[in-house]
Amino acid sequence: MEQVRVERLDHLGLLASVIKDLGLIDMINARLVPDKQEMITPGEAMAGMILNGLGFANRPVSLTPQFFANKPLDLLFREGLCAEMFNRFKLGRTLDEAYAYGCDLLFHELALAVCAQEGIDLRFNHLDTTSFSLSGAYVPDSDEQAITITHGYSRDHRPDLKQAVLELMVSQDGGVPFVSKSWDGNTSDIAVFQERAQALMAAFRNAPSPRYLIADSKLYHADNAPHLQKLGFITRIPNTIGAVSQVIAQALTWDTWHRLDDTTRYQGIELCHYGMAQRWLVVQSQAALERAAATVTKVRQREAEAIEKQLFHLQATRFPTPEVAQDALATLAKRWTYHQVESSTLIDHKRYAGKGRPTPSTPLKAIEWQIQARVRPDQEALGYHKHVKACFV
Repeated sequence: MEQVRVERLDHLGLLASVIKDLGLIDMINARLVPDKQEMITPGEAMAGMILNGLGFANRPVSLTPQFFANKPLDLLFREGLCAEMFNRFKLGRTLDEAYAYGCDLLFHELALAVCAQEGIDLRFNHLDTTSFSLSGAYVPDSDEQAITITHGYSRDHRPDLKQAVLELMVSQDGGVPFVSKSWDGNTSDIAVFQERAQALMAAFRNAPSPRYLIADSKLYHADNAPHLQKLGFITRIPNTIGAVSQVIAQALTWDTWHRLDDTTRYQGIELCHYGMAQRWLVVQSQAALERAAATVTKVRQREAEAIEKQLFHLQATRFPTPEVAQDALATLAKRWTYHQVESSTLIDHKRYAGKGRPTPSTPLKAIEWQIQARVRPDQEALGYHKHVKACFV
């Protein structure tokens, strides 16, 4: 009687076809040279780990044979393979070989080869980092080349967990990653971007067409300026740089905006900063205006509460002359950003010589002055700061 065996292909056929079309197995075998006695090559072992990782099974690598037990390996790989060949010993040796070769280097070489094969446009390179939080205890490793899983700035708002940082660079054309590097968990983006910019100088200089590095504001730093001078780059300028507020104020004064779309406008300003001739774009959008309006309203309310306390103490103070009282109020008003004095009233308090109730003949000893003030929101300042906060460079 003929036996029927049911094997599940699911979505793995699509993944295996992509791996074969890209030639990943052959490219890996060219770098991690297989042994003649091996039943499966390093490229096939790594392809098996890729299928296992994308198989939605959430199983450890050691259970890879169990994962492939009911899969058509002749379709996914080639004839003559069985699930037991993907055991933990073979996969472990393959991972050791990849580590010895350099995981980041291997990924970079494979990705660049695929991009060249598929005609991926690499003119615009987007760089960013992310962190992976990990639970559990980690024994310090004696390997000096290994990254340190340690505490650092947590984007997940979990400072109690240790983490590692991953740097990734992708193409604008399809978002294909082609540069990857692992970092210690407490590494700052400034250090990562600075090293990457330095490493890219030769590649950008020898490129047949202009290439540009795109990253967030951590890329633009004084320590990184010598590298950026030799690169084409697009980034957001940090608001902590004093020139940003000056440029935004200048743009609001000139009011020569250009429409990017119905909700976004911009102004271009050419200047020299960090020794580089640059073109800064001041950008403002309707969504940013709405967010800025809400922010300014909250800040104004907090300032109003602080002003109420300041005026309470001011009104409880006695001044020797009206001028001194007015100067005290003016000094307070200089500290206000979103409010201004609406009106003020001076009240004199006479002090007589002697004790008891004064009579018409009691001599006047001194006159002290009390000042009372009313404030109102400064609408002009509110509107200006709303537009300032809605802009970025």
